[in-house]
Amino acid sequence: MKNKLIMSYPLSSGKDGIKIQPDKMEPEILYHCIHQNKIMLVYKDHNEILNCYEIDDAEIVSRAATSNKEDIEKILEEYIEKENLRKK
Repeated sequence: MKNKLIMSYPLSSGKDGIKIQPDKMEPEILYHCIHQNKIMLVYKDHNEILNCYEIDDAEIVSRAATSNKEDIEKILEEYIEKENLRKK
């Protein structure tokens, strides 16, 4: 029997747009997917409110599209620091 604790990723990109499954999201965790040459960032805050952002910087999108999950998280972290987007 497979472990039921393994959850599928709560964001997916398809021809009809981005599908978000908030019930599968942990609060204060940043999730991402690439859709129409943009990186979509989504997180659920401690009040269960969804926050969505997009990055359309072609270089960042290109780097993320050709990277593995760990590298994408590093790329996004660097971008957030560079653009001074950290929540204060």
